[in-house]
Amino acid sequence: MIRSLAVVGTAALLSSFVHLPAYAAVVGVSSVSSLQTAVDTARPGQKVVLKAGLHRVDQPVKITRSGITIAAASVGDTVLTGGRAFEFGDVKSVTIEGFVFAGESTLDVPPQAQATRITRNTYSGNKDGASLSVSADDVQIDHNTFQNRTNEGVYLQITGPGSEIAKRSHIHHNYFYNHQFTGANGGESIRLGYSHKQSKSANAIVEYNLFEKADGDAEAISIKSSDNTVRYNTIRNSKGYIVLRHGHRTTVEGNLLFNSGIRFHGNDHKIINNYVESTKDRAIVFGSGKEADSGPTSKLHDRPDRVTVAFNTLVGTGAVVDSDGGDFKPKDCVLANNVIKGSSGGVVSMHSGSTVKYEGNVIWGGTGGSMPSSGYKSADPKLVRDANGLLRLASGSPAIDASAGTYSYVTRDFDPQSRSGKPDVGADEYSSSAVRKPLTKADVGVSAP
Repeated sequence: MIRSLAVVGTAALLSSFVHLPAYAAVVGVSSVSSLQTAVDTARPGQKVVLKAGLHRVDQPVKITRSGITIAAASVGDTVLTGGRAFEFGDVKSVTIEGFVFAGESTLDVPPQAQATRITRNTYSGNKDGASLSVSADDVQIDHNTFQNRTNEGVYLQITGPGSEIAKRSHIHHNYFYNHQFTGANGGESIRLGYSHKQSKSANAIVEYNLFEKADGDAEAISIKSSDNTVRYNTIRNSKGYIVLRHGHRTTVEGNLLFNSGIRFHGNDHKIINNYVESTKDRAIVFGSGKEADSGPTSKLHDRPDRVTVAFNTLVGTGAVVDSDGGDFKPKDCVLANNVIKGSSGGVVSMHSGSTVKYEGNVIWGGTGGSMPSSGYKSADPKLVRDANGLLRLASGSPAIDASAGTYSYVTRDFDPQSRSGKPDVGADEYSSSAVRKPLTKADVGVSAP
């Protein structure tokens, strides 16, 4: 009897589902107030679309439903002004797509809004603080455009609750353009962490982003946390470098930098397969320290310990590989298997007191400078420019099959293509099928595929 009642109850329940009214997968609204109403009743999987035009947001739209998408009717044509545009509740898997955050309009993703996706939005002009701030775990920030700031403040800040760091941020295919803050500090394109969060493992991936005119700070990508990956980005014509300012165990791999460079502090980083071509010196900078090892809340520069700089192609003038002055010099670091092409003088300038292992480097256009003769071969690497403007090894280059030592984690080059046999020196493993090209505006930002 109990079983038959259960069957009848289930049948009745299924019957009631049949007569439930269907809900639209996409709901179109025409104003901020109607957007709030639609968001309040949205169901998982539903997309709420705000029509094109200029919309002032006097009170942020509150998001209390998980699994929904809030989108512009067409990317770049729905403009939000005012202050904070959206306020997230305790939600998961919300997507914000296609808006222009103009004027003072900004976006914050708080710790409780996990697995948010921020995609194809434009952040334009001066803001109070960060254009986009992320404190939640597992947030994807992709295909956005950040542009045209002149005031202090960063385009993208990865932070976290209290002393913790937001984890597993995935930052890719964004366009960072024209930050022209003229102060001494505080105009980074990306700041990943803070000095007081340096020991926290963010495990972020920053890849396939383009930076142009990133001049608001000496750090275009400022890493202030641990265990991150910065790879396959392009920086051109920018004052800002990729800088490992604080934290440990970050990999910087396969980036293409033109009139930019890489500087690092902290321990156990890997700087591999990068291509730096500059009309000036300091393509790679070994930072020095104000202290041997930074405490968890220190803001001082940390001495680099056990950092490996290997299999990079570095082209510049003067000291192509340089080091900073300071009381605590690099310790137990490695400079190995790099192609270093200068124009005159010493291509490596390491301060006295630094302990660096040198091996397998190929230099041309200058002397070894402070690098001992056992650490390099002076020979023309036969770099030729390919159809995409990158200098690669030509047939017969003395860099082919010439690497020294064992670096088992370097299994591919900057294309990335597999390295075979004894790896070649530099970022490029010689091949007749080059595939890598610098990113352009067509590859990133709101309109990219």
